[in-house]
Amino acid sequence: MIFVPTGIPPYRAAPVAPAAHRVAMLRLALAGEARYAIDERELAHGASGYTVDTLASLRAEHGPEQPLFLLMGADQHSRLGTWHRWQELSGLCRIAVFARPGWKADSPGAEHVPMEPLAISASEIRARIRRGADIAALVPAPVAAYIRERGLYR
Repeated sequence: MIFVPTGIPPYRAAPVAPAAHRVAMLRLALAGEARYAIDERELAHGASGYTVDTLASLRAEHGPEQPLFLLMGADQHSRLGTWHRWQELSGLCRIAVFARPGWKADSPGAEHVPMEPLAISASEIRARIRRGADIAALVPAPVAAYIRERGLYR
């Protein structure tokens, strides 16, 4: 599984934490897990930030025979028609959808990932940090320590 942290996309506000911190937290969260990798291509200068461009780049690297899946929550999948060049996605990858609180993963044209919806969102975690609330049950301990030590999301 490849995690692709977003850069500064032209279609929404920039991420709250700088890219270097987000990558560092992701490395801490994935430490010791050989099945996961981080791909920083969207952080490169000049990267478009559009999923279709990232997938086209991955497809060019891995060739047409390599299966690629785009994993997303059902909440995002419901808005897929608003994405930049969304019609091209099916030619680049297969879409796999998992349930989110309030959203079922029964989207037509997508693979369904069987898992219970997690009532955790990045927005809620950041809001808890701003309030000074505990996030120990929501993120790995090294990530919580990193956030605390650097005063992120306050």
